[in-house]
Amino acid sequence: MSLDLNTIWFILIGVLLGGYAVLDGFDLGVGALHLFTKTDTDRRITLNSIGPVWDGNEVWLVTGGGALFAAFPEVYATSFSGFYLAFMLLLFALIFRAVAIEFRSKRESRKWRTAWDMSFSVSSIVSALLIGVALGNIAFGIPLTAEHEYTGGLIGLLRPYPIVVGVTSVFLFTMHGAIYLVMKTEGDLQAQVRSWIPRLIAFFVIGYVFTTMLTLAFLPHMKDMLMDHPILFLIPLLNVLAIANIPREVYHGRDFRAFLSSCVAMLLLLALFGIGMYPNMIYSSPLPEYSLTIYNGSSSAKTQQIMLIIAAIGMPVVLAYTVSIYWIFRGKVKLDAASY
Repeated sequence: MSLDLNTIWFILIGVLLGGYAVLDGFDLGVGALHLFTKTDTDRRITLNSIGPVWDGNEVWLVTGGGALFAAFPEVYATSFSGFYLAFMLLLFALIFRAVAIEFRSKRESRKWRTAWDMSFSVSSIVSALLIGVALGNIAFGIPLTAEHEYTGGLIGLLRPYPIVVGVTSVFLFTMHGAIYLVMKTEGDLQAQVRSWIPRLIAFFVIGYVFTTMLTLAFLPHMKDMLMDHPILFLIPLLNVLAIANIPREVYHGRDFRAFLSSCVAMLLLLALFGIGMYPNMIYSSPLPEYSLTIYNGSSSAKTQQIMLIIAAIGMPVVLAYTVSIYWIFRGKVKLDAASY
């Protein structure tokens, strides 16, 4: 593994998508849990816990997609054309989720609010599931031609392994969102959400173990880098420790530390995914020689150099914006006239 421009961009795109997973992950988790709260006040609190930050969190996804287009245009073309229907479903889910947040409290009607509550929750679950299914397909491999064109359809993406990854992603985001909600709420609602966390952790751990077993059994290419560079086994070790620390911090009431552990666990899971994929961007199955890699799917070195300069200027701005928003809206949620 050499640290050339292609590898640097592979890492940078991983960082952007990791930032999206951590930040929008708890948004999606809060949405998945939204219907489990009963009163209108509690549901308004869950919405307002993410209200100031949800749209900013999605900037990371847009930036990641833009970086993929600039640095690896053939990968972008293959993924967005091959997964066209799946991406459209994801886009519609994200749209209806955003509309639900904005429209839900515009009328006092119970039916109106219930309809948007269902839209918010279902679209959050669907978004999390589709993201996991996409990652599962990229890792498992999809049929590509010599011209790197996807030869399957939407049904071909709904295979057992990607679906398991998708369900595990839903459990991961839901656990992540519950921990975030505990940090942002108080009183009866906080106690209610705290009681959900042990079960959500258990569901995620079961999915995590099952996914790991399937990966080791059916995706031998995902462990090649680890076998070639044993030092990288530190990543799965740290990942297990981060996951194990979540229930410990929750038990001791250290909610912020539990949230940090959840963030670290998610980042390390994506790091494992990246290590397993490298140097592939889209793995071709059953013909691995047609895989899109960081070399045969990349733009020119000059383009990557220019984009690296732009990224060096832009990423600190995105980080500064993200940090400032979270600092301004820190603390517990309080409903007022401007709330959703």
